[in-house]
Amino acid sequence: MFARVLGLSRLEVYLAHDRPVSESEKEDLRAMVARRGKGEPLAYILGDQEFCGLEFKVTRDVLIPRPETEHLVSCLREQAPQSSRGVDLGTGSGAIAVALCHARPDLTMIATDASGAALEVARDNAERLGVADRVEFREGSWWAPLADEPPLDFAVSNPPYVDPERSELLADDVREFEPESALMTPAGEPAAAYAAIVAGIEGRLKAGALLFFETGVGADDAALAVLERSDLLTDVALSDDEADLPRYLFARVRS
Repeated sequence: MFARVLGLSRLEVYLAHDRPVSESEKEDLRAMVARRGKGEPLAYILGDQEFCGLEFKVTRDVLIPRPETEHLVSCLREQAPQSSRGVDLGTGSGAIAVALCHARPDLTMIATDASGAALEVARDNAERLGVADRVEFREGSWWAPLADEPPLDFAVSNPPYVDPERSELLADDVREFEPESALMTPAGEPAAAYAAIVAGIEGRLKAGALLFFETGVGADDAALAVLERSDLLTDVALSDDEADLPRYLFARVRS
């Protein structure tokens, strides 16, 4: 926070230890410290968060991108077919779609979200990171904005999966400050978003298309069961993150 107020890097703060601090800078820092003292995440205070080596704008209208989600981008970067077109369902800050298109200049994507405020943040990120010509943002729930879109080559989503009856699974700062609509499912239904997405696959994805999800503790088994029950999907798998927690769901649309 001190580095941001002074307009310096963290290293430069140490090197400029004798630099005078103005009253206005002190006031700005005090305001930041007060917000952090109430538990507000640092990313919201600073207004940005690093993800896949890129700096993303974040506001309280979007979830803060996390390192665990970078694995979805890595998998798609390696597996998405050349010059293919995909969709990021529930894009939030646009982190997945923007980072993926930044890493793969041959890809184009649609990114959907039910929140218009979140889409404004995502569009800004796409503009600033130079992929606005390859990521199209559409407002609406899951597949609804794709009504007239030809079938796509892949889909990715980090949907809500926290049961409000088990909100203790969330860190306090996440529960109190990040958007509830992007976190919480209907009570007792942690796999509700996965079921809604799977139910809308037919006609939206090509045969053989890739499907990638993030999930979490308390939702992983239910989400896996949703994918395994679908006659449209094959090669369903659940894998762990670096903390050995079940995190990533993969599937392919049957040919």
